[in-house]
Amino acid sequence: MKSLKQLYKRGIGPSSSHTMGPAKAVEHFLSKHDNCQNYVVTLYGSLALTGEGHGTDRAILHKFGKRQVQIIFDKTSPCPHPNTMDFVGYVDGKEQARMQVYSIGGGAILVAGERIVEEETVYPHDSFQQIKAFCQAKGIELWQYPLQFEGADILDYALEMWQTMKNAVHQGLNTEGVLPGGLQVVRKARKLFTAKDRLEQQAQDDRLVAAYAFAVSEQNADGGEIVTAPTCGASGVLPAVFMFYQTQFGYTDLEVAKALLAGGVVGNLVKTNASISGAECGCQAEIGTACAMASAGLASLKGMTIDEIEYSAEVALEHHLGLTCDPVCGLVQIPCIERNAVAAMRAINAVSLATFLTDSRKISLDTVISTMYETGRDMAEGYRETSIGGLAKHYKHTC
Repeated sequence: MKSLKQLYKRGIGPSSSHTMGPAKAVEHFLSKHDNCQNYVVTLYGSLALTGEGHGTDRAILHKFGKRQVQIIFDKTSPCPHPNTMDFVGYVDGKEQARMQVYSIGGGAILVAGERIVEEETVYPHDSFQQIKAFCQAKGIELWQYPLQFEGADILDYALEMWQTMKNAVHQGLNTEGVLPGGLQVVRKARKLFTAKDRLEQQAQDDRLVAAYAFAVSEQNADGGEIVTAPTCGASGVLPAVFMFYQTQFGYTDLEVAKALLAGGVVGNLVKTNASISGAECGCQAEIGTACAMASAGLASLKGMTIDEIEYSAEVALEHHLGLTCDPVCGLVQIPCIERNAVAAMRAINAVSLATFLTDSRKISLDTVISTMYETGRDMAEGYRETSIGGLAKHYKHTC
């Protein structure tokens, strides 16, 4: 597995696959071919079908700067990956350079015929079963596992990511107005946070968790800075869970950073053995993974055993199996923002179940991760971030 620094990354919304990945692809292409007179970028698959709503073209043009660039949205040609880009450079009208790049989720890219353009593998294990055995043999907790291979600096990095997450929450709670894109979606985080109610305690808690999730998700939809956890579109889940527990129960920033490391191990396993890309495996790969990460992190924060942590993550991911990715108008707004809130509440519920049922569980986390990947690959294309199925098809709105 790669470094957790490749999972948790500061990014500008609204989509890690559709903005961060393509921007990184431009940088990589120009690092090798910056001597052309003009360039043509052709987008395929999900990038073509939802790229305008996600701002893919704007992200690409921004990275090309003042260079002459033409962007083509090819919505019909077959492609080897749901997020495929072709870069071609020309001099005097003749092709001088060509590169095909895939945006594989979480802002990461893969160049056709090359290795992933990321850091080398730093973790020797690629299953939760192996990681659990290693931790038990060493007598360490799950959050300490990353320290064994990345050093103490990874905890400092997690603290930095937590601060960025908190900033996104605070900014989202203090911003009102209509989100860009044409759907006229009104920000609701502040309304949720400041609502006066006489509801029972559980309902009040749910409202606060939802407010935090809405805050970050609305910041993401508005092009604000967030942390991929594991993606931009699912960036509201972990901050919502940990902000609620910090404000309500007094957990320190250091304790939350440790929880982020534990959750990151789960996210890394999904990224390695399945996918965190909605275009590849539907929203189960994004929101489902985020929910599993939040559940594992919360269980770790509460000092639960590694078996209870595993069960928490397994329950969270299992009950997102089959969740489609169908953003209306290709925007990360409907149903994405609400899904972050629902997943945050579900993460907390999964930990509650693990408290009582871990000793009788039948399904491993590794099994659910494999199942999620198979389920995603079996999904019809219309339900994998193409905006041609589901709510995106049936909600009548001119984008």
